[in-house]
Amino acid sequence: MIGGLTRPTRLMLGVAVAAAVANAIAFAASADMPDTSRLGVSLREAAARRDTTTAAEKRRLDMREQAVRASEARLAGQVKQQQDQQAAAAKVAQGTGAPSVPYDNLARIYQTMKPNRAGPIFEKLDIEVQKEVATRMRERATAQIMANMSPAGAVALSMALAGRKVVPAAPIAAAGRKLRP
Repeated sequence: MIGGLTRPTRLMLGVAVAAAVANAIAFAASADMPDTSRLGVSLREAAARRDTTTAAEKRRLDMREQAVRASEARLAGQVKQQQDQQAAAAKVAQGTGAPSVPYDNLARIYQTMKPNRAGPIFEKLDIEVQKEVATRMRERATAQIMANMSPAGAVALSMALAGRKVVPAAPIAAAGRKLRP
């Protein structure tokens, strides 16, 4: 008798198949519908927190990467500037180039002066010195100083800055005189 109970009958197999089909239908239906149980809500909240944390970490990493790129660019610029300075120092040591430090200092001095005082003084400098100092000054400061120079001096400096030959202007007093026959 015990042997008969251990062997499945058709009725038991039918019930097992019906249960399996019912479980499959229930599982498929639960995938379509949101799980409103505490466990389902907790899992969704945990997934949302994980996604938020991951997005924040990605933003931090992107910001760090941008900072590193900016630092690399700044360092490359500093290295290039140092190489340029070393090349300029080498030219000065060989005697092929003029030292730029005095011109840099003069540019700072003239930039800090009031333009109405700097203009007449600046005009009396040699044209090559004017050109070297003006190229190292801010454009606004150079413009203000040129505005306070005589027209002939401003023209001469403009021509020098443009890389053209500076032609000395004829004296204005001589041009205004009438010739007597």
